Amino acid sequence: MYYCYILLSSKSHIFYFGSAKDLELRIRQHNTGEVKSTKSYIPWKLVWYGAFGTEIEARDFERYLKSGSGKAFAYKRLVSVALRKDFVKGRKGSPKRK
Repeated sequence: MYYCYILLSSKSHIFYFGSAKDLELRIRQHNTGEVKSTKSYIPWKLVWYGAFGTEIEARDFERYLKSGSGKAFAYKRLVSVALRKDFVKGRKGSPKRK
């Protein structure tokens, strides 16, 4: 199995979209600072994941989630509960678009 996942930074309240073969190992790597792009935003919390049969499917879905329409889909359908809880805990606004 291959996984596509969404993490939420407890520190900065941003989301990270990724994919991996070993989901537990990858989340551990994010939280121990082994991933350069997420190191500054530790700690991370898993808010959603999906399992795929092939690496290509997982990476394609990750790429889609990183697109404009993919982010809109993710925020509306996949992480809406996490967003609601995050607003209660301190988020000041909706996720920012780049």
